[in-house]
Amino acid sequence: MSGARAYHWGALAVQERVGVRELAEHVGRSIGAGIRDVAAAFLGLQPHLVVGAADASGRMWASLLTGPPGFVRATGPDRITVAGGLPAGDPLAGALATDGTRVGTIALDPRTRRRMRLNGTLETTGRGFAVRAEQVFANCPKYLQKRQPLELAAHGAGVLWRGPALTPGQERAVRAADTFFVATTAEADGVDASHRGGLPGFVEVLSPTELAWPDYAGNAMFLTLGNLTADPRAGLLFPDWESGAVLQLSGRAETEFGADGSRRTRFRVESVVESLHPGRLLWSTPEYSPHLGSTTR
Repeated sequence: MSGARAYHWGALAVQERVGVRELAEHVGRSIGAGIRDVAAAFLGLQPHLVVGAADASGRMWASLLTGPPGFVRATGPDRITVAGGLPAGDPLAGALATDGTRVGTIALDPRTRRRMRLNGTLETTGRGFAVRAEQVFANCPKYLQKRQPLELAAHGAGVLWRGPALTPGQERAVRAADTFFVATTAEADGVDASHRGGLPGFVEVLSPTELAWPDYAGNAMFLTLGNLTADPRAGLLFPDWESGAVLQLSGRAETEFGADGSRRTRFRVESVVESLHPGRLLWSTPEYSPHLGSTTR
């Protein structure tokens, strides 16, 4: 897949604005529809998969699936299968049980700081669902925190809270976060799920219904910002690695471009779901990415 064909107009517009079009075209050659052997082996070792999609009302969400290694695996040159489904009450439960749902997925391994993104179209199976890949690519380990798995938590209360804005406790959780995931879409060009990492406090809480975070220098693709240029809908997922709690936000986002070359995304909260599901995996405290000492905002 050439760099030009890897991107839609929104991503191309951001690349041109930032002045990285040539670099992005080169990097875009790494995006394909095939799952290489090394990628298949990586997927088979993962206990987590983040999935982004729109619910029946059109709201974007990012959700977290957990299972024993092997619950996600490549079952063809352009197909993965996922055993099981989302916990009860998850806002994407219906979407992941519907054939034809456009999804973006990201498998991120905190143990090794490796990550892989696979976007495509969902089909239901007897044991869960499959995704027919349209875009497959790896990302560099920049801004990923290193963690080790500790134990599975057998008990949990499920969905704890739903509402239109953040509670004070949820605001504190967002400020303490060093990692979150964002699901975006460009309609006909599908859905993408990506990662954002930084030192605690890199996500600002401007109000109970508004967040902001800097866009650090990355791989020059600008898939997320490109999608937001085409469609402002976004879903955020904040995992609490040590407790296993999950905070999901759905809303709309836009990018602000500073005169000094900096970029910042502002997100308007429309819906919030907080959960503590049984069967969640608990992780150690982080070893922060060495790149976080030299981020470009």
